[in-house]
Amino acid sequence: MKNHAILVGIGIFLSRIAGLVRERVFAHYFGNSAAGDAFKAALKIPNFLQNLFGEGVLSASFIPVYAQLLAKKHDEEAAKVASVIGSLLFVVTSLLVLSGVLATPMLIDLIAPGFEGEKRQLTIQIVQILFPGTGFLVMSAWCLGILNSHKKFFLSYVAPVIWNLSIIATLVLWGSKQTQFDLAITVSWGLVAGSFLQFIVQVPSALRLGKKIRPSLQLKNSSVSTVMRNFVPVVGSRGVVQVSAYIDSMLASLLPTGAVSALAYAQTLYLLPVSLFGMSVSAAELPSMSQATGSDEEIRTYLKGRLNRGLQQIAFFVIPSVVAFLLLGDLIVGAVFQTGQFDAQNTQTVWMVLIGATVGLLASTLGRLYSSTFYSLKDTRTPLKFAILRVICTTGLGVGFAFYLPKLLGLGPEWGTPALTAASGTAGWIEFYLLRKSLNKRVGTTGLPLKFQVKVWSIAFVGASVAAVVGRFVLPTGWHVIVRAAISVSVYGLLYFGMGYFFQVEQAQGFIQKVLRRLKR
Repeated sequence: MKNHAILVGIGIFLSRIAGLVRERVFAHYFGNSAAGDAFKAALKIPNFLQNLFGEGVLSASFIPVYAQLLAKKHDEEAAKVASVIGSLLFVVTSLLVLSGVLATPMLIDLIAPGFEGEKRQLTIQIVQILFPGTGFLVMSAWCLGILNSHKKFFLSYVAPVIWNLSIIATLVLWGSKQTQFDLAITVSWGLVAGSFLQFIVQVPSALRLGKKIRPSLQLKNSSVSTVMRNFVPVVGSRGVVQVSAYIDSMLASLLPTGAVSALAYAQTLYLLPVSLFGMSVSAAELPSMSQATGSDEEIRTYLKGRLNRGLQQIAFFVIPSVVAFLLLGDLIVGAVFQTGQFDAQNTQTVWMVLIGATVGLLASTLGRLYSSTFYSLKDTRTPLKFAILRVICTTGLGVGFAFYLPKLLGLGPEWGTPALTAASGTAGWIEFYLLRKSLNKRVGTTGLPLKFQVKVWSIAFVGASVAAVVGRFVLPTGWHVIVRAAISVSVYGLLYFGMGYFFQVEQAQGFIQKVLRRLKR
């Protein structure tokens, strides 16, 4: 598991670093502007299709079936399944993309009802440009499903680097030559080009590993039927999750200008540990969990062991990420985004939004692994049920937190966005609790040991507190924020791993021992 998770983590790390560079360049040219709001809001609709039919759905419905066929050496049957699913995805997404382009004006009112005039028209135009690129991203996720099932993780998770580089190149080449509104249109075309490139670099490897993959719509196949049967509730589950994200964006569009952009910037940082640690472990675990064999008791014991190890592995990295965002968030946000149109005030605004987002960070990452365990058991309905409840909670809490809580506390409307992310985080904990409770009934007690949590939270807060003092009071304030952030985060990392080793945290000891062994070579 560790080697596979590391490969996924490295691929995601490289793509996320490219994503951070992309966001920094974007912030330089757009800041928290109306054009920036329009572009970020426009991304929501194509992203909905990508996430609905893409990676998450295929991981839950396609990979368990395809990986099990490979484990049983039924390669020809596996190729037939991959062929049919790929063909179905192509047909369905093509129809949805065409329909989406035509229906865009109506869709805008669903995600950004607060947009008016030129801002609304720009959003419509951007969405219509972006829709075709969505099809390439969905087919890219099909390639990922094949590659992951064959335990080839790196290419599929590093491919988004090309997508990011295409957007970065477009911003750099045209950023100083166009107005913000015109640049938003140009960047949209750069995004579509990147989507195509992300797909095309994975196709050769996917076809080589899948061997006899051909276009096919032969639905009369038991394995295909299983994928499709699982596909429907997973689409519902992923759709519900996306609805939750849409609610945040929709409510943010009703807040002061800049709220949508601030939310998007904060989510870029928030999703970094979710992807690096939650997604990497979950993605590496799903094929292995799906291939579990033996008696029911043996399968339960196997899944329980892998799940508990994976939870601790995720928490060891996510807990310090939460604390870093709380105590060092202004330095981190400033280092990543503060340039050009993105000034120090924008940094403080995004930091507050990021603090709100940390409320549900641990729940979101641990919840991914619980959902993957359900999917490995071919149970896609349980996660759907709890995801629906999460959306209900997100909506109710979001309205209350964003529009009424600041008033009750005597705060201005700008505090609505941090309150909105805190509401989503609270709903995430509710979903996580229900996932864990339900799975525990099936495989036995799972979760993070109390002793482990006390150690990790303690060393994280001590390390981050020292790093915060260094960054704010020891280092000269005249130093560039990137330098101060780099030194502070380095101090934090050294203290966290050092104290973890001293207090015998298994993950810290294993990491340091591995580094020492390599240094001795």
